[in-house]
Amino acid sequence: MKIAEPTVGRLVQYHRLLERLYMEGQKVVSSQEIGESLAFKASQVRKDLSYFGEIGKRGVGYHVEKLYKHINEILSSPRKWKLGLIGVGHLGSALLGYGALRNDKVEISALFDNDKSKVGKVFFGVECHHIDDAAKIICRDRIEVVILAVPSSAAQSCVDSIVSSGCVKGILNFSPISIVTPADVLVTSVDISVELEKLLFYLKEEEKKK
Repeated sequence: MKIAEPTVGRLVQYHRLLERLYMEGQKVVSSQEIGESLAFKASQVRKDLSYFGEIGKRGVGYHVEKLYKHINEILSSPRKWKLGLIGVGHLGSALLGYGALRNDKVEISALFDNDKSKVGKVFFGVECHHIDDAAKIICRDRIEVVILAVPSSAAQSCVDSIVSSGCVKGILNFSPISIVTPADVLVTSVDISVELEKLLFYLKEEEKKK
């Protein structure tokens, strides 16, 4: 069964919330409580969770530990993914220090940049290589996912270089342009400026109602 991307995104948020509730010792939670905590409709919560079987009881709610472990199993990875990060500038350095990129699912194994002053140095325990060596090192170290944090002017050339290796399966793109990849390479783009524009638009619409 193919699950829509927005549903997967909400599932990750459910998992985070349930982890917190589980750690706090809460035993039961309703779809209404989940919805209010995450700004979703209760009906949306029930619909999302119904994709994965009947794991709640009408009038009772969801058993927090059971639901948390159930979603954890759904999201669990069959192995630990090795990541490469291209661009050790301000954004890349911030991502390196982000705890969510260091867990039992993922590990940043190699860094790449074209700044010779950074090549050969170690950042957060990971060595930085020249971008010209990226394709070779990605295959050598069996890196399958690459985070792209470079200026738009360099994004596509970096992508062309790494996908030529034939080893990259997915790219998380933080560059503010759309990138072109072969059909067998999955791309998820995170454009902060677009998200900000969306937020400002919704705020403007809310002000019109007042």
